[in-house]
Amino acid sequence: METLANNLTAVILAAGQGTRMKSKKPKVLHEILGRPMLAYLIDTLKSAGVDDIVLVVGHQAERVQEAYRDYGVRFVVQEPQLGTGHAVQVAMPAVPPAAGTVMVLCGDAPLISGDSILALQRLHKSTGAAITIQTIELADGAHYGRVVREAGQVKAIVQCKDAKDCPEILAIGEINTGAYCFDAAFLKENLSRLAPSPVTREIYLTDLIQMAREQGRAVAPLVDPDRDNLLGINSRAELAAATQTIKRAINARHLDRGVTFIDPESAYIESGVTIGQDTTIYPNVYLQGQTVIGEDCVIEASVKIVDSTLENNVYVKMGSVITQSRLAAGVDIGPCAHLRPGADLRQRVHVGNFVEVKKSVLHEGVKAGHLTYLGDAEVGAGTNVGAGTITCNYDGEQKHRTIIGEKVFIGSNTALVAPVTVGAGAYVGAGSTITKEVPPGKLGISRARQVNKERRLIGTKKK
Repeated sequence: METLANNLTAVILAAGQGTRMKSKKPKVLHEILGRPMLAYLIDTLKSAGVDDIVLVVGHQAERVQEAYRDYGVRFVVQEPQLGTGHAVQVAMPAVPPAAGTVMVLCGDAPLISGDSILALQRLHKSTGAAITIQTIELADGAHYGRVVREAGQVKAIVQCKDAKDCPEILAIGEINTGAYCFDAAFLKENLSRLAPSPVTREIYLTDLIQMAREQGRAVAPLVDPDRDNLLGINSRAELAAATQTIKRAINARHLDRGVTFIDPESAYIESGVTIGQDTTIYPNVYLQGQTVIGEDCVIEASVKIVDSTLENNVYVKMGSVITQSRLAAGVDIGPCAHLRPGADLRQRVHVGNFVEVKKSVLHEGVKAGHLTYLGDAEVGAGTNVGAGTITCNYDGEQKHRTIIGEKVFIGSNTALVAPVTVGAGAYVGAGSTITKEVPPGKLGISRARQVNKERRLIGTKKK
């Protein structure tokens, strides 16, 4: 991708509360597919070569700074929040003296593409304008500022609130997206001259347009065709729509790389996920965090996988949940299995329906077919764990480990009370509660002796 000049600083306006979101948290902390919305804009800027990014925060500033502290941006605090012009006034001391261009972007417009950013900068550079503004055409301008032209030239941008008594202004279909490039020298010289609106008492950045015209400087408009991706997120409905847009883009990339989706519209794959070719993803699958899926895997319907690694030829049956776990080649799990953090399943392990594994290593070829809990355990290669087996790993205060050797057979409905060891080749009888070591090759059994008594028939009386 073409990249921007290195004497450009991007200022992202992210100080507002976002009242139309009807939320207790700032708008820019709302997530899209597991990431706060601003992360997408920051990634786009960095991929376009913008290394210097200033983030203007205000409402719940500490929470916003904490959320974005690892994204390579610098912060300035706008307090109180007195409009876009005031936000840039606050940001300007953080702009390096060597910056020739200041790009201003809205934090609630995370879908803007690298192509749109580059087009805005190219036009700004080629025209030598004091201000270059990005606009789009809308049938209904809604709450956006209207671009007023005179003889084809931009005369002003009138905010919707200020035009409520001017139907001819509200009828204009060209609106301001809130993305600009400014000549840095012009911006520094004129920012302090901005005055509050008599209607809203806010300081509008767009008032600089009139100042540029008065000084004989050019104002260059860029009508961007990528309309849907340039609108801000101002409501839960718009957040949901943005999620769908990003979801489709992510899934399209995986399709191009050789992944099969039974229904791409119903698969939710976060941006940090990697999927190998010839893997098949069924409907209603959620792949989250830094998950890595190998080649030739099958992920059936209604599966959730978070921050986990699946090697090649892994089969995950429907309804399973996997979190912070590792599955080696040839593993199959489910349906309705639950792998909790620390589950480490080695080659060709089989974990069946309603089996839960937590912080345990299951070595090659282990089978736990159904209705089993293995927590804080190590299970040797080739061992078979019968239905209803549980490792009793918690004594009310501490967790303890269970060690099961190779080629052990654990009978159904067994309780292994940790800490306990079952040696290689041992056999544990069904229904046992094992509290002591079972030596290698031995049979461990612990259950009450069966007693058979005469059966009393229902409805009969003693004589």
